[in-house]
Amino acid sequence: MVSSGAALLSYLLTAGGKAPAVKHKFVIDYSRPASDGVFDGADFEKFLHDRIKVEGKSGQLGENVKIIRDGNSKITVTSSIPFSKRYLKYLTKKFLKKNTLRDWIRVVASSKDMYQLRFYNIARDGEEEDEE
Repeated sequence: MVSSGAALLSYLLTAGGKAPAVKHKFVIDYSRPASDGVFDGADFEKFLHDRIKVEGKSGQLGENVKIIRDGNSKITVTSSIPFSKRYLKYLTKKFLKKNTLRDWIRVVASSKDMYQLRFYNIARDGEEEDEE
């Protein structure tokens, strides 16, 4: 008896020798900080382009990873190689720290393939302290 995993592997090898290309598409929405003028999307796009590592090398994305800025609100990262959403969060937090925005802006997962940059709710915390 042949297991289903072995059958799938043999099918893939006979059908061209390659596994199907994996497509990952992640979106980072920075519309809230950008509307207040504290976040620059062009700098963030350049930072991602310079820092994302492909096969252990920074800044050499080639055809594997594409970074597209949609106006002044979103950046879309599309990858044809295995790519982690968590890695994008790490790089976004690193960019915020570099620009001294980490104390005011946080990175929140709003869906399976999307992050949003949001301000901390500082005013609400202050009201609760006054009531005590």
